[in-house]
This record gives sequence, C-alpha cells and structure tokens, in this order.
Amino acid sequence: MITRREALFGAAIGAAAVAALPASSATVTKADIRGLLREKIRLVAPPFVHPHDQVAKGEPKIVEYSMTIEEKPMVIDADGTQLNAMTYNGSIPGPLMVVHQDDYVELTLINPDTNSLAHNIDFHAATGALGGGGLTLINPGEQVTLRFKATRTGTFVYHCAPGGAMIPWHVVSGMSGAIMILPRDGLRNDKGKPVKYDKIFYIGESDFYIPRDEKGNYKTYESPGDGYDDIVKVMRGLIPTHVLFNGKVGSLTGDNAMKAKVGETVLIVHSQANRDTRPHLIGGHGDYVWEQGKFANPPAKDLETWFIRGGSAGSALYRFLQPGVYAYVNHNLIEAVELGATAHFMVEGEWNDDLMTQVEAPKSIATN
Repeated sequence: MITRREALFGAAIGAAAVAALPASSATVTKADIRGLLREKIRLVAPPFVHPHDQVAKGEPKIVEYSMTIEEKPMVIDADGTQLNAMTYNGSIPGPLMVVHQDDYVELTLINPDTNSLAHNIDFHAATGALGGGGLTLINPGEQVTLRFKATRTGTFVYHCAPGGAMIPWHVVSGMSGAIMILPRDGLRNDKGKPVKYDKIFYIGESDFYIPRDEKGNYKTYESPGDGYDDIVKVMRGLIPTHVLFNGKVGSLTGDNAMKAKVGETVLIVHSQANRDTRPHLIGGHGDYVWEQGKFANPPAKDLETWFIRGGSAGSALYRFLQPGVYAYVNHNLIEAVELGATAHFMVEGEWNDDLMTQVEAPKSIATN
C-alpha cells in the first residue's frame, strides 16, 4: 500500500532519503550531549542577523532554532512581477544562523498543512545524510528536528533539496539561506590577530526565472505547482529574468539601505545558492575577505571585487572611512543595473578631504 508520504516524495526520492539514513540513529548523541547547555535563538529576517557573541563563552552548547516554511506569492519588482515563492521563515533569503565551532545546531523545520509541496533542508556545513536533506524531508502538515555538529568554521549555504528536478526549482523559488560558524576565539586577520565587527549584514543573492506570455508580459500562477512546467523551460535556458539581493528590486536601497557610521567595521555575508557572483562595494573595499567563506583559511586583503561561487557563501570585512551612499553590486553590471542586483549602504559621518576632494567644480572647457 502506498502511503501519502511515498506518493508525494516519489520512489526515487524516498530511496535516496532511506540510503542517507545512518545505519544506527543511536550513535553518540544522547549520552554525550545530555549535559550541554541549550540556547534557544529567535531568527530575524535578512539583512539583519540575530544577536550573537563573536567570541564563544564557555563550552560548546546546543543552539536551538525553529524555521517555518512558507509558500506564498511575492512581488519582486516595481512592475508588480509575481514570484510564487517558497521560503524559509517567509523571507528570501532565509535567515542567517550564527553558532561557534563545536556547537550543535538543532533545527526544528515546520511545513504547515497550508503548503502544497514537500520540503527539506540541506546544510552545506553539515556532515552526512545529504547535508541533512535525507533526514528532513517533510510533507505539508509535518515537522522534523535535525541536529548536527558544527565542525568546520566559515559561512555556508543551506537550501531545499527535495530530489531530482525539484531541487533547482525550489532553490530558484527562494529556498536558500546561510549559516555562519565562527571560530570559538573569533575572527582573525591574515597575520592571525583578532578582528571584530561593529555590525553584520546578510545579503542573499537569487536568480529568478519568470515565464512570459505570448505578449511578453510576466505570467502569474495561483500556486507554485501551477507554474512548474513553464518555469522549468525558462530555467533550462540558463538566462535569469531577475538577479536580486534579498528577494526584490529595491529591498536594500533607498529607505531600506543598510546603515553604518564612519569608523564602524561591517561584516558583509553574501550567499548565492545557484550561480557565481562578483560582489563589489563602490567607493570602498574588502579590508579582509574570506572569498571562499572559510575562516580556517587566512583572508585576502584590500580586494576591489570578490568572487562567490554558486552554492557558497563568502564574507568581507570593511571599515567605512567616508560618509555617503555606497552602492554594493554584483559587478556583472548588466545584472546589477538591468536585472536588479544592487544594494546601498547609507553611511553617516564627517567627510575627509585628504582621502578625496573635488579640486575644481565643473565649468566650461577653457579656450586658452
């Protein structure tokens, strides 16, 4: 007899999930971690990040998170283009989680019965079971709790990976986010000296593939599944209709700009679950850049543009030296200007003429 779970997941996906299960689920777990402290964290929507210590206090602990999957229509540009989004906690990208090396991440993932599809979560930071994907596949109306040990430091992507053709469709519908695993003694520069940040912002870059009708207008659908066939055809062309920061044109510009002050050091975490990208801070630099995202490796210094591979997250540390509006872009400028991949930092403070000054204002060209 075929169960509802098997019908929704499909035989191939079910087989993959079973193959990913550990031979015994009673390995190290309960006895070893029973005495660890637990900390329950409330996640916040990007670009903001939940409060956390940059240097670990005390011994490793179990950090508890809860995320609810939301399928919902989202308007992604000023023209009213609609994405039938699949999200973690209602935001694109999903929230950034922050723990320290050797902590345990314990996530309860909830798929409400108001959703129509099965979902799961694959942590690139985790070891085994398809990054947790093989242990977290849940139907609408189900929840699951996953625990994994944060063994490696760095910034890592997480995303939905329900199997087969569903994987890219769910990812380019918004289902990705990132986790940052800090060294227990905090970040260090290329010489091994401690560095700290005053603020942290999380930017998740997404590529969307919205089908058009015969007149060239973007199509809308009542549910995610209704648009599947059309979206897959656009996806296979590998040409996105939108390349966006945090799910929408203008999500991080104007009144939504990220705010800082001259003299503040800001850590920018940037993820892209599907395509390569090239972050660039116009008028600033990457003082220290973990381009590959891994804090066990020394950071590069003074970068103008850095490279984030598809399926990864990187981070850059910069101390702002001048006030003004800084555009933060994907430096494929076609994608930044035409497709939407632009954000702003609004920085307050005193201008330093020694760093830059207008020597002479614009005037007519001299004739002698």
